[in-house]
Amino acid sequence: MTWKLIPLALALVVAWPAHGQAPKVTVKLTDAKVVTADHVYKKTPEGDLTLHGFFPADWKPTDKRPVVVFFFGGGWKNGAFTQFVPQAEYLVSRGMVALSADYRIESKNKTTPDKCVEDAKSAIRWVRANAAKLGIDSDKIVASGGSADGHIAACAALVDGFDSAGDPKGVSAVPSALLLFNPALNLTRPVMDAKGNDISAKISPTRFLKKSAPPTWLVYGDEDAALAQGREFAAKAKELGVSVELLTAAKQPHGFFNRPPWIESTTLAADAWLVSNGYLTGAGSLKPSEDAKLTKQ
Repeated sequence: MTWKLIPLALALVVAWPAHGQAPKVTVKLTDAKVVTADHVYKKTPEGDLTLHGFFPADWKPTDKRPVVVFFFGGGWKNGAFTQFVPQAEYLVSRGMVALSADYRIESKNKTTPDKCVEDAKSAIRWVRANAAKLGIDSDKIVASGGSADGHIAACAALVDGFDSAGDPKGVSAVPSALLLFNPALNLTRPVMDAKGNDISAKISPTRFLKKSAPPTWLVYGDEDAALAQGREFAAKAKELGVSVELLTAAKQPHGFFNRPPWIESTTLAADAWLVSNGYLTGAGSLKPSEDAKLTKQ
């Protein structure tokens, strides 16, 4: 049987282990060659869920590369895996494997936020269980996302429950590190599940912080109301001895990191943090902008 890559614009799935040229995106952070291969990680009543994979040109299944798993933003309601393609391609140019996850959302699947959390856990478990296929190190799995979906990456690492019966047994959903762009971390408004129960406390990562939590990188605009949650998380983590780096961007609102020159500066800062934590080596190709400086808190 012959596998082929379908153009990204059609949003179709490529069967494993087909590889092809990475799709074009609006913002390019690297000109390095990137190949793609996607895999269904979970079957649900609302449809199959896919991890869209990005790999270095010299990738081999026998590699043990660090991997980053991105979850797109959209308030648990909207969005698409394409949001983090620029960052995925860039980190692939630095030697990582990158995966961008589909998960169930309200607009497409008529589901509630608890399913988003469940799917994030399923995605991390699938990646860890399939490390040999992916050519990755199961002890170097970075979960990443923006806004409400930085939230579900943090939930995979920290909150209890919300596990799928179909997930591989005995496989941890806890990533090795968290790379989070203006995430929600302590929900202050009611969040309802499909039965009408308020689950906000049950899916607030800050409430579940413990000494074993993975090292975490956070970035917010200083005009983002969610920054208070990041500061609360960082302060509690410090008390517990958990490594957290919190950066802010002056005069920037929620979601600032999605556009130039901030997409470059936040990606560069994330690169430096990954180097300091042993996931990357050497210097990246991005250049800092004088107009997009980040401040460490």
